[in-house]
Amino acid sequence: MNYDIIVIGSGPGGYVAAIRASQLGFKVGVVEKADLGGVCLNWGCIPTKALLKSAQVFNYAKHAADYGVAITGDIKPDFDAMVKRSRGVADGMSKGIQFLFKKNNITVVNGAGKVKPGKVVEVTANDGTVSELTAKHIIIATGARSRQLPNLPQDGVKIIGYREAMTLPKQPASMVVVGSGAIGSEFAYFYNSIGTKVTLVEFLPNVLPLEDEEASKAIERSFKKSGMTVMTSASVESVDTTGDLCKVSIQTKKGIQIVEAEVVLSAVGIATNVEGLGLEETGIAIEKGKVVVGDYFETNVEGYYAIGDIVRGPALAHVASHEGITCVEKIAGLHVDPINYGNIPACTYTVPEVASVGLTEKAAIEQGYEIKVGKFPFSASGKASAAGNKEGFVKVVFDAKYGEWLGATLVGENVTEIIAEVVVARNLETTGEEIIKSIHPHPTMSEALMEAVAAAYGEVIHI
Repeated sequence: MNYDIIVIGSGPGGYVAAIRASQLGFKVGVVEKADLGGVCLNWGCIPTKALLKSAQVFNYAKHAADYGVAITGDIKPDFDAMVKRSRGVADGMSKGIQFLFKKNNITVVNGAGKVKPGKVVEVTANDGTVSELTAKHIIIATGARSRQLPNLPQDGVKIIGYREAMTLPKQPASMVVVGSGAIGSEFAYFYNSIGTKVTLVEFLPNVLPLEDEEASKAIERSFKKSGMTVMTSASVESVDTTGDLCKVSIQTKKGIQIVEAEVVLSAVGIATNVEGLGLEETGIAIEKGKVVVGDYFETNVEGYYAIGDIVRGPALAHVASHEGITCVEKIAGLHVDPINYGNIPACTYTVPEVASVGLTEKAAIEQGYEIKVGKFPFSASGKASAAGNKEGFVKVVFDAKYGEWLGATLVGENVTEIIAEVVVARNLETTGEEIIKSIHPHPTMSEALMEAVAAAYGEVIHI
């Protein structure tokens, strides 16, 4: 069958690209070997947030008396019910993609896709049947998977990745989480919150190592306060899985330390799904596991494109979605600006949450900027006090010479909902003075952002 555009993969890059292409009048086919929605909807962004919400509700229930609510009897987490709810949320989202595809007249071809020369996609169905599709344009959006380390070979039982972490048959009494990026920190928070004894191991000096150092330190303090063991500047050398418990050998500044745990979760990053796609045979260039693309995601072979985790840039769902839209709109001949990768928000959904965009204070100094820094603690926020969540702060960084908003880091409740204001403001080249003069509603968590900007300019009121 012939299409205008074929998309291989239906994750947040692929399905968004397909829908936008259909809106622009293209005949679209999507090749998908698993459930619609990809890792994000089925095994990543959405189901993990469902688990984290369950942990948050459990913690609220434990502290209900702090809010004047009396709950009698034992309050216990129901791990099976939490997992079941999470899977139900994921299934619902996947069904939502089915509805959107039907609404937009997008054809789904089930099977594993492989590109071939001549703008051909070979599809191998689950029963082994092979068919060929043709298109004027082929977009590869096959995403990524959990990265495997030689000293952490995942067996899916004792040494697991993020997929198994979401569907364990029972709650483990103890767990070692290796890697404290967003995935590792979120799972460490979830399991620690519901009573699993968690040890979080990070090779670099700080948890959430890509974030502002003050944010990293705040999260580390929060983790430790909640009873989690945090080991930074440490590395897992080996794991002995022969006994009932895993014996994890961890190299620390003080030497080797052995930690026993029922389960070891490897959260040390991702590996791109570029194997078996026919890229080499088609002549599509790959560099360091990533497909080489231009500003509009065109590969070196005319008519073939790649988006999402398999190309350069942060491996984030919202990035993949925008890449898909940008790619398709360029194919359609619309005027499209290249994506500004310096204005991509990053979010971590622990409690407290972390959200950031642009340069950290340290990065701005390293790049030679003369800066203004403003910081406002949520302990001074009326809304945070009323909500009983005063942990965290807003930190903003401006160029002192020209007033450019260089970046922001937020730590606190629901800050992942606030960071978009910074993204939009930076996109519009908004000045600090304009933020200060924009009336923010009171009482809200968001007015802390205005106060932090005011602090950078010496005009803060409430601290």
